[in-house]
Amino acid sequence: MSKLSVYIIAFNEEEKIKQALKSVEWADEIIVADSFSTDDTATIAARFGAKVIQIPFNGFGELRNKAIKACSHEWIFSLDSDERCTEKACREIKQIMASKDSLDAYYVPRRNYFMGKWIRHAGFYPDFRQPQLFRKGVLKFKNDAVHERYEVISHKPSGYLKSFINQIPFKDLEEVIHKTNRYSTLGAQKLQETNKKSGMSKALLHGLWAAFTLYVLKLGFLDGWPGFIIALGNFEGTFYKYAKFYLRDKDLYAFLNTKFPDG
Repeated sequence: MSKLSVYIIAFNEEEKIKQALKSVEWADEIIVADSFSTDDTATIAARFGAKVIQIPFNGFGELRNKAIKACSHEWIFSLDSDERCTEKACREIKQIMASKDSLDAYYVPRRNYFMGKWIRHAGFYPDFRQPQLFRKGVLKFKNDAVHERYEVISHKPSGYLKSFINQIPFKDLEEVIHKTNRYSTLGAQKLQETNKKSGMSKALLHGLWAAFTLYVLKLGFLDGWPGFIIALGNFEGTFYKYAKFYLRDKDLYAFLNTKFPDG
């Protein structure tokens, strides 16, 4: 019978990692790909029985490729530390692994919760990411800093699980702000690798369009205040991503070393 490896990427997730681990304790192997957390993330994972590997963070694409390489078994299930596998998803995964007609890669629907509410709109459900269940050797990521692109290496089409998993992307508003800052920096780094032109007007327009898309076109307003905050956070994240790209592109951080006149 086929066996399953689960890998979980984590950094300073001591408040979330235990529940993620408990949700996949039925797996044959759990790999926690930690990037030298300064809290108890690695300790909690090791105590749980997971295999902890330390990978310097050079972007999510490289991190995922190295985590996949560390997995031992034929099937791999990817779970982030803020995600929780459900019993129904567990049963469906086992059925797929046991079937002779299974495909090589599957997307998994995710229910996102914020401010105690299931976010049904703004593109947050079913919120398919990259394939999260796949055979080893089938999925390869580009070395992107964030929003990592990927390639499915298979002649078969990808499938979709019917059963969802849960995600708690933001435990509070502080984490919304923290992720906005971190991901906008990584996004600016990714933009630097392109030949795109930078500009503050582009930053504003991209930010406004991102918020309008989530809040109006994708009906985020139907989720009340949580939907508004998500749209506002998306505006800020997108705006600062392009603004940071502009500052880097024009080398406007260099003024920190400028010798200013005394008078």
